[in-house]
Amino acid sequence: MFRPLLFMVMLLSAFSAMAQTTVRVTAVPAATPAADKLYLAGSFNGWTPGSPAYALVRQPDGSYELLLPASLTGPVEFKFTRGSWASVETDAAGQDVANRRQTLSGAPVTLNLTVAGWKDLSGTGPVTCQSTALQPNVRVISETFAMPQLGRTRRIWVYLPNDYAMAPGKRYPVLYMHDGQNVFDACTSFSGEWGVDETLSQLQAQGLDATGSIVVAVDNGGSERLNELSPWNNPQYGGGQGDKYVDFMVQTLKPYIDANYRTLTGREFTGVAGSSMGGLISTYAALKYPLVYGRVGVFSPAFWFAEQPLFTYLRQHPPRPDTRFYFVAGATESATMAPLMRAVHDSLAKAGVPAANLSYRAVPDGQHAEWFWKREFAAAYQWLIQPAVVTSNSKPMAGLAFSAYPNPTRNRLTLLLPAEVRGSARLEIVDVQGRIVRREKLKSGAVLDVSELAAGVYQLHLTAGALQGRQALVKE
Repeated sequence: MFRPLLFMVMLLSAFSAMAQTTVRVTAVPAATPAADKLYLAGSFNGWTPGSPAYALVRQPDGSYELLLPASLTGPVEFKFTRGSWASVETDAAGQDVANRRQTLSGAPVTLNLTVAGWKDLSGTGPVTCQSTALQPNVRVISETFAMPQLGRTRRIWVYLPNDYAMAPGKRYPVLYMHDGQNVFDACTSFSGEWGVDETLSQLQAQGLDATGSIVVAVDNGGSERLNELSPWNNPQYGGGQGDKYVDFMVQTLKPYIDANYRTLTGREFTGVAGSSMGGLISTYAALKYPLVYGRVGVFSPAFWFAEQPLFTYLRQHPPRPDTRFYFVAGATESATMAPLMRAVHDSLAKAGVPAANLSYRAVPDGQHAEWFWKREFAAAYQWLIQPAVVTSNSKPMAGLAFSAYPNPTRNRLTLLLPAEVRGSARLEIVDVQGRIVRREKLKSGAVLDVSELAAGVYQLHLTAGALQGRQALVKE
C-alpha cells in the first residue's frame, strides 16, 4: 500500500543526502608538483593541514574536488594546503592570505576556487623570505630541544626584553606560548605572525611595561599538533597527548628556562597563552598546574574539540581564585566559539575566580587568524600583568617577585628576593597534605639545604610584608 508520509520522508532523506557542498579547485600554480595532494584545513577540522578526511581528489581535467559532509553548515573558515602549514596557500607573490570564509546553507552548491601560490614555492623555486624576528631580542634556544615525555624534539624560541643585557641584576616574568612558528617570525609562520617581539619591545620602549617579560615559544608538532594540544581524544580528529605536553612544559622546559635565564620563578609571574588549540591547552595547563601558572591568555579557543571533558575537568580541578584569565575571540568566528568561551568564563567565576581576575571579549570583527590575535595581544598582555585579587572583596595584591632555583632539586635551593625587600622573607614549605614541613626566615641570596626533605612535590610560600608569592617545588 502506498504511504505518502513514508514516501515524503524517504524523499527528504534522499534530498538531504544530496544537499552537500562541493569544493572544486579549478587552477593551481604551475609549479605545483603533480604528485602532491591538496587538503582543506579549517574551523571544521581543528585546522589540521593534512587530514585524510579533507583531501581533495584530482579529476581527469586537472581540477581537484572534495564533497563536504552534509552536516557541515553555517559559517566556516578554511585554507588549502599540500599537507602541511609549510605548504599553505598564498597569493601570487608568496605572501600570506586571509582565511577563506563561506556560509554553508545545506543546499547543494559547488564552490569554484583557485589557488594563486604556495608558501614553499614561488614560480618554479623556493621562496626567499626575510626574517621578521626582532634582533637581537629573539633567538632560537634549540632546533631539537628534547621532549622526553613525548619522545620527540622541538624548536624552542626565546624573546628577551630590551634591557636584558644592560640590567644583569634584573629578573623577569615569563610567558610561555604555543605554535611558536607563528609568534615571532613571518618566515616560519603558516598564516602570518603575532609580532609578539615587536609589541613587547615597543611597550617597554614607550614606558608602558616597566618590568618587561621573557617569552618562550614552543613550535607545534605539525602532524602531531592536535594530539599534543588536547589532553582528551576527539574521536574524529585525535588528541590525548596534551597531558604529556603540559608535563613537558612544566617538568622539562620551565626548569631549563629558570636555570639559564634570569626569571621570576613564582606563579604570579609565570603565564601561558595560545590560540585555537593553544587556547584549549593553556586553560588545561592552568587547571592542572595552578602553582605554576598565574596568568592565562586564551585566544579563540577550540573548546569544541573537547567540550564535555573540559567542563568535567574544571569541576574536578577548580582554579585558584588569584589566577588571571583573559578570553578573546571573534563574536562570529563559529556558531560555538563565543558561547563556549562564555561558558568556560562563567564556570571559572562559579568556581570562585573573582570578576576582577576574568576578562571576556567577543569582538565583532574578530576572525580565527593571526592578524586578529596579533592585534589583540598588547591589550591581553597589559591586562594579564596587572596584580591579581584574592577574593571578590580584596584589593589587587602585588606578588613577591622572587626566584627559587634549581627546581627540581635534590639538595640545595637558592632564594633571590627583590631589592625592595630590605630584610628577610618568611618561607614556608608545605607538603601535598597542606602541612607546613619547614618554616624559617631567609635573606636574598640564601642557599637552603633541602636534602632531608622526602622526594615529592611541595609548595613554597614566601611572605615579605604585604607581598606574597607561591611556587611549586619538586624535591628529587
